Amino acid sequence: MVILQNISYTHPNKDLLFSNINLTVNKHEKAALIGNNGVGKSTLLKIIAKELQPSGGQINAASGLYYVPQIFGQFNHLTIAEALKIDRKLNALREILSGNTSDNNFSLLNDDWTIEDRCKEVASYWQFTDWDPSQKMETLSGGQKTKVFLAGISIHQPELVLLDEPSNHLDTESRQLLYDFIQATKSTLIVTSHDRNLLNLLNTVCELSKQGIKVYGGNYDFYKEQKQIENNALSHDIQSKERALRKAKEKERETLERQQKLDSRGKSKQEKAGVARIMMNTLRNNAENSTSKLKSVHAEKIGDMAQDLQVLRSSLPDIDKMKFGFDHSALHRGKILFTATGINFTYHSQPLWKEDLNFQITSGERIALKGQNGSGKTTLIKLILGDLEPQKGIIYRAHNKSVYIDQDYSLLHDQLKVGEQAQQFNASALPEHEINIRLSRFLFTKDDWGKSCSALSGGERMRLLLCCLTISSISPDIIILDEPTNNLDIQNVDILTAAINEYQGTLIVISHDETFLRELHTSRTIQL
Repeated sequence: MVILQNISYTHPNKDLLFSNINLTVNKHEKAALIGNNGVGKSTLLKIIAKELQPSGGQINAASGLYYVPQIFGQFNHLTIAEALKIDRKLNALREILSGNTSDNNFSLLNDDWTIEDRCKEVASYWQFTDWDPSQKMETLSGGQKTKVFLAGISIHQPELVLLDEPSNHLDTESRQLLYDFIQATKSTLIVTSHDRNLLNLLNTVCELSKQGIKVYGGNYDFYKEQKQIENNALSHDIQSKERALRKAKEKERETLERQQKLDSRGKSKQEKAGVARIMMNTLRNNAENSTSKLKSVHAEKIGDMAQDLQVLRSSLPDIDKMKFGFDHSALHRGKILFTATGINFTYHSQPLWKEDLNFQITSGERIALKGQNGSGKTTLIKLILGDLEPQKGIIYRAHNKSVYIDQDYSLLHDQLKVGEQAQQFNASALPEHEINIRLSRFLFTKDDWGKSCSALSGGERMRLLLCCLTISSISPDIIILDEPTNNLDIQNVDILTAAINEYQGTLIVISHDETFLRELHTSRTIQL
């Protein structure tokens, strides 16, 4: 069980990340923690895991807690056993079995006589063929490092498990093992993830935002339905406010015009009646004061309504603020772009694929390229792009314009600023104000135009690249996406999906995210 009361966190530079966070996760509950990148999901997990101290508030969490962090290179210097914090216990067991029955060894083992057997069982489950607790973490792939920490759950058998993006770096087969584990475990779970298949296995969704945490009692599909209802209501409120604002402005104009006519008629009558000049000045001043008061009343009312409307509009999902404008490929649908006849590639005198590859790609297709990590997906992409040539077989490539988009969005140049990067794609010499309009459509305000591309988050890099592709007058015939969602939150995955679905050319996608592939309407799979 986890209870958070008025939790706040301030960065060391004094910037407030979040405040007054309240949340209760009950025993055996499986909860998703979602929210936009930068809102503080990983920080909140670290606070629950007691790896960070909150700036304020109280935490009551189960004592038997296990935390699976996002895996980068921070554990490379450790062995598997050290990373899992079981090295001293395993050493104590070996010492006791070899005859060293010191009190210290028994104290370290703490009657955990089955730890070695559990290690072997989980190694088998997570498909570690050569499980060696003394192996250095730096020798493992990203997916293997993640599986090491996932294996630690069954080794430690905690009451509470915190998972931060656990399916990152996992191939399709390993993700299925994770899904099966999540369904079977009796532990309480709090999971941060953008993997929608995983999120649908959890029975509560907790959305973290600047306003706090809002809890939805259902899986991710249920959450999406509720958000759609909320967004529809928000859109209705915005439309109502817009209508009311227009009417208020019309009312102001009509009232002022009527007042001016009345003032003009009154002045004319007074002049005909021969009213004294001093009295005329007094009457004129009174009329001007009356008009000024009318203007002030209407201006205040209109100002309040405009402010309310701005607040409502700022609550719109970012995807509803964007405007995509991809040009279509000039190639006719069905044109043969690539043919592979009996191709293969050799590494260390070994063919990469057990069977030679034979396939064809035609314009307008949407293809999913699948295979386990190490199956040669990246090599095949290089062959399709012409960066490599096969060492066996024949390849035909039609002349085409291709764009390769990887998970780091490396088409962007880190040394450039946002505005400079946009200009790099300005092949049709659009005026600067038009470039700025396009940047604004993709949520880059004037304050962002001078920001270095190297300082952008994964979601910001994705949005900038999409913006650059809409600025370019050259529409690609082929777009290749290589694990493009790995560093994106759910909102940015939705943005990418909407943009790519407007593109009508040929699409080749490498992704382990089955929901993403389904929403892109991939119609054919090349399985390696």
